Amino acid sequence: MKIVCGRYQNILTDKNSDTMRHNFHVSKTEKGWEGHREGKNHAVAKGVTKKEVVGEMIRVAKKHQPSSLKIHKVDGRIQEERTYPRSTDPVKYKG
Repeated sequence: MKIVCGRYQNILTDKNSDTMRHNFHVSKTEKGWEGHREGKNHAVAKGVTKKEVVGEMIRVAKKHQPSSLKIHKVDGRIQEERTYPRSTDPVKYKG
């Protein structure tokens, strides 16, 4: 797995970062899987397997709470969304 060093260290640059949610995505690319922040073109993490990129992006999302991690299927549709901390999840359900 390749971690793109230093790219996510200064993610919280917005003035009202306490009230905004940071959205991250994991998606398939031609070379494997990639994790990035919504609205940004550069990758935070790259890897051959989805599992390794998801693991790294979970760590990044937890570091930059409140946040959301959208995990995409190979076809681009959202497979799963995780929120950190869980108490900020807009949809309240058991599970």
